[in-house]
Amino acid sequence: MAQAAQNWYRLDNAGMVYSAIQRDDYSAVYRFSAVMDAPVDPQRLQRAVRRVMPRFPGFQVRIRRGVFWYYFDSDPSFVPAVEPDIANPCQPIRFSSKDRLMRVFYYGPRISIELFHALADGAGALVLLKTLVAEYLRLGGVEVPCTEEVLDPAQPPDAEEWEDAYPRYATSRARRSLKAGPAYSYTGTPEPFYTLNVIMGLIPVDKVHAAAKRYGVSITEFLAAGLIQALMVRQRSEGRRREKPVALVVPVNLRPWFPSRTLRNFILTARPFIDPELGDYTFAEIASQVHHYMRLHVTRQEMAAYITQNVSLQRSPLLRLIPRPLKNWGMAAGFRMLGEKPYSTTFTNPGVFRVPPEMEAHIRRVEMVLGQSYSGHTNCAAISMGNTLALSFSGTMKEADLERDFFRWLVREGVPVKILSNRKD
Repeated sequence: MAQAAQNWYRLDNAGMVYSAIQRDDYSAVYRFSAVMDAPVDPQRLQRAVRRVMPRFPGFQVRIRRGVFWYYFDSDPSFVPAVEPDIANPCQPIRFSSKDRLMRVFYYGPRISIELFHALADGAGALVLLKTLVAEYLRLGGVEVPCTEEVLDPAQPPDAEEWEDAYPRYATSRARRSLKAGPAYSYTGTPEPFYTLNVIMGLIPVDKVHAAAKRYGVSITEFLAAGLIQALMVRQRSEGRRREKPVALVVPVNLRPWFPSRTLRNFILTARPFIDPELGDYTFAEIASQVHHYMRLHVTRQEMAAYITQNVSLQRSPLLRLIPRPLKNWGMAAGFRMLGEKPYSTTFTNPGVFRVPPEMEAHIRRVEMVLGQSYSGHTNCAAISMGNTLALSFSGTMKEADLERDFFRWLVREGVPVKILSNRKD
C-alpha cells in the first residue's frame, strides 16, 4: 500500500534510546560498504542516490528536539551529497542543522553508506545499500531485477516499510528486562579525538564454516565464542584477584519471528556470557555454552516479553510528561547501567548479503564497521557474501591486542585470514 508523504515521524523504541544517549565522543553510527569490481564513478553514484532516495522517505529526515521527545522532521528534498571517503569513518552525529543522519562515500571501488542508528537497524540499511548499488549498476548498463530485497525506485514508498513494528508485537502477558551485573570491560590507551582504528580480516566462508561445524555450532556462535575466549585471555593477563563475567551484546533481527517489512529498527539483543569465576573453560565448552544460550533465549516467547517491557516504558503516562532534557539524562544513566556495564563488547553479524546474480557479478565483497562505543571498548562486526566473510574490529584504543589474539586463534583453528587496516602504526 502506497503512502502519502508524512510531515514527521515518531522515533521507534530503539531510536529514542540512541537519540537520547548521543554524545560527541560516542557514535551510534554504523557503515556498510560494497566493494565493486571497478573504480566507482562518483557522478553516476550521485545520480543513483538521487533516483533512490524518494523510495526511502524515512531516511529523508532531520532530527528535531521536541519538548518531550526527539522526532524526525520529513525533508523530501534531502539527497545526500556523494563524498570522497574519510580516514575515520562513522563520525558522531551532532544534531546540528547541517549534520545529516545518513552519508554516502566512495573510495576506489568502494561504495559506503553510514546511518545513525535511530533511523534504522542493519536489516533496513542493507535494503538501502542493495537498492542503491543496483541502481548504480543499472545506470552503467547492467540489467538488475528487483529481487532479493532490491526495491524498485520507480515505485512509491510502502507504508509498511516505515511502521514502528515494536508496538504491534508488544502483546506478551509477561514482561522481561535485560538486567544483568557488570561484565569485564576491556579498554586501553585512547587515541586523539576522533580517531577510529579499523582492523578487518577477510575470511573464507567455507573454512570458517568447517571449523564451526567441528564444534557443532553456527558461524555466528563460533565467532562469538572466539571473541569471548580472547577477552577472557585479556582479563586473565591483567592478574585480577576476582574476574568478572565476559559478556557480548549480540543484536538479534526480530523479523524472522515477528513478520514485518519495516526498514526501521526492529531488533533486540542477546547476552551470551562466560563467568571465569566458575573455573577454566576449553574453547569447546565456551562454544557449547554460547550455542545453548542462544537457542534457549532467542525465542519468540522470550523476545515478545522484552518487546512488551520496552514498549510499556515508552507508553508510560508519567514518562511522557517528563521534559526531554530530563528524559535524556535518565535514559543515558539507564543505558550506562543496562546497555554498557553488563557487556564486554558488541558482536554483530547480519548474515549473508544476498543479491540477484546479475548484481553479484559486479561486487567483490561487503563490509560492516561499527562506530565508537559508549565506554571506549572495541566493537566487532561481521558480514559475508559468496565465499568471503569480512570481520572488522573498530575502536578508539591504540592497542590492538584483542584483535591480534582473535585472528591468531582463527589461524590455529585452520581458518586463514587476510588483514586490512586503516591504522597508521
